[in-house]
Amino acid sequence: MTHPHPELGPPPPLRADGLRIIPLGGLGEIGRNMTVFEHAGRLLIVDCGVLFPETDQPGVDLILPDFTAIRDRLHDIEAVILTHAHEDHIGAVPYLLRERRDIPLIGTRLTLALMVAKLAEHRIKPVTMQIREEEHHTFGPFECEFLAVNHSIPDAVAVAIRTDAGLVLHTGDFKMDQLPLDGRLTDLGGFARLGREGVDLLMSDSTNAEVPGFVASERQIAPVLDKVFREADRRIVVACFASHVHRVQQVLDAAETHGRSVCFVGRSMVRNMGVARDLGLLRVPPGLVIDSRDVDSLPDRNICLVSTGSQGEPLSALSRMANRDHAIRIEEGDTVVLASSLIPGNETAIYRVINGLTRWGAKVVHKGVAMVHTSGHAPAGELLYVLNATRPSNMMPVHGEWRHLRAHGALAEATGVPPDRVILAEDGMVIDLIDGQASITGAVPCGMVFVDGLAVGDVGESSLKDRRILGEEGFITITVVVDAAAGKVVVGPDLSARGFSDVKSAFDEVQNRLADALNDAMRSGMTDTNALQQLVRRTVGRWVNERYRRRPMILPVVLEV
Repeated sequence: MTHPHPELGPPPPLRADGLRIIPLGGLGEIGRNMTVFEHAGRLLIVDCGVLFPETDQPGVDLILPDFTAIRDRLHDIEAVILTHAHEDHIGAVPYLLRERRDIPLIGTRLTLALMVAKLAEHRIKPVTMQIREEEHHTFGPFECEFLAVNHSIPDAVAVAIRTDAGLVLHTGDFKMDQLPLDGRLTDLGGFARLGREGVDLLMSDSTNAEVPGFVASERQIAPVLDKVFREADRRIVVACFASHVHRVQQVLDAAETHGRSVCFVGRSMVRNMGVARDLGLLRVPPGLVIDSRDVDSLPDRNICLVSTGSQGEPLSALSRMANRDHAIRIEEGDTVVLASSLIPGNETAIYRVINGLTRWGAKVVHKGVAMVHTSGHAPAGELLYVLNATRPSNMMPVHGEWRHLRAHGALAEATGVPPDRVILAEDGMVIDLIDGQASITGAVPCGMVFVDGLAVGDVGESSLKDRRILGEEGFITITVVVDAAAGKVVVGPDLSARGFSDVKSAFDEVQNRLADALNDAMRSGMTDTNALQQLVRRTVGRWVNERYRRRPMILPVVLEV
């Protein structure tokens, strides 16, 4: 784990009348959202999510927030408030509960239902408290009010946190669709009421801060899906997030209209839609959804598959279909709909899947060619509404990369927030709200915690660097047996490689050079095996650089008889 803010020292002790905010994820990145609030010696956490790895992090499954700053204060935590059930907001909860199992989880009905189902896979039974919008609850010194927000998953909320230090409004992820499928609007009136009360700090979703205008309504998707279903002659595969209940409902409605049976593909899709159906948030007509074992018994024109994998995840159902590594095989004339946006960093993986599907003859419909998705995040026009409604004394953009945070900060300044009251922070920075003024007062250790299989935190940047070298340059092993007493090489040097060269004679040139270097060194009195290993590494490394201009990993082994 690394400390990303060496120029900032530890924060001073928090004043009794102050509120401390410590973002441990979600600033400067899309994902891993987690914010710690401290007041009167107690802690409140809002969200605890994961970040998915990029291509330069080979072997990593998930990236967690760094709990180091709160690890010795776990019993000071009053609760974890979950604004909604997306993985980038709840995915790290199982790892936090491993450190203290009885931390109360606070959320709406769907959020807790999906959270409990996830925790069951980790064999954790959590302490939960279900809340609804417009309710007030007190957790230690934190009085919390929950407000409805519209997002790409039902039951999302914003949270207003009142303490003796002031009022903070944390929006969570939101947009302001004026015609939402479930009729649940973002509570802009509630935001305005808080604005009249006096919002001391607004923490607002920045994901679409660079996008001008207003979000398109979810209702605009239905006619496009209807056209896709009407024109398709063979099977239809719709890929979307396993949590996007509204999109799945639109697919179910289109399938019912056009006489197609629906099969859910992917473990998380099956689990989440089962939960949504049980809660009454997903209307499933009797007989519409079938088991995957029954797919082959129906004509292709009567089948619709709803799958995970819209972001090109390597192990997802859609990626495996594209690679012909799935029981469901894409055939000529099938239609595949990618009903999601491209998360930054996933573009290459997504286009690889699109190309793979197209190769087998599928027609791929995505956001770039048809209105099959609309974002779940408020663009600039809607963010301005929130800023003008709340009129915050201080504003802190959250949930975004640096370009998003800066764009949102510029919007805040345009609405009259003084530049010195716009807090642009990174993960680990400490922000104190004292006497109505928010300012950065220090930093805490805050790196990335990598999950690799069952190992959590065992893999660090040095291991990833080695993996990148192995993946890009390969490795060379050199084995030598020496007789220190006689001062000579007894066996070797034997060179072997993986991922470096397929030419068997590649090392003939360096073998003699290496043997001469070893014999000369030993004749001059060098007998220490560690020193000889360094000599082998330098000699082979210099030769590889001169001959190939490459830097493989070099693993020398010197044995003494």
